[in-house]
Amino acid sequence: MKEVVPTIKIRSSKDFYAALLFIALGAAVIWLSQNYSIGTAQRMGPGYFPTILGVLLAAIGMGVLGQAFAISRPPVARFALKPLLLVLGAVAAFALLVQSAGLVVATVVLLFVSALAGHEFRFREVLTMVVLLATASTAVFAVGLQLQFKVWPW
Repeated sequence: MKEVVPTIKIRSSKDFYAALLFIALGAAVIWLSQNYSIGTAQRMGPGYFPTILGVLLAAIGMGVLGQAFAISRPPVARFALKPLLLVLGAVAAFALLVQSAGLVVATVVLLFVSALAGHEFRFREVLTMVVLLATASTAVFAVGLQLQFKVWPW
């Protein structure tokens, strides 16, 4: 007689991969924070907060992992490399340009390049977003917080 072995079926691959990421990051934070003294709840050491944060992150991951086996969701879409590279390139360009070209130019480049990563690129919408975010970031960082960096290239 053949023995029947129950199989566990992953019903939501998105939840499964997210849970693995949460658990791995939580475990990494816990492991890296072990070099610091934890202390007590009344006298927290430098390792207390990262350890608690890592435990909470891993616990959230365990909860999401349980959902991956209980709730059916659509499968993970195909991995898209082009949008990932465009967004990462936009952030890198911002980091390189903000000191030399100023906040406004760096923000314009960041938003236009990262907007190319989307499925739909509408110039008018991107231009509106650029104007609003460049104005808001200049108002907050240069005027409100009075941070000392270039706003314009000149």
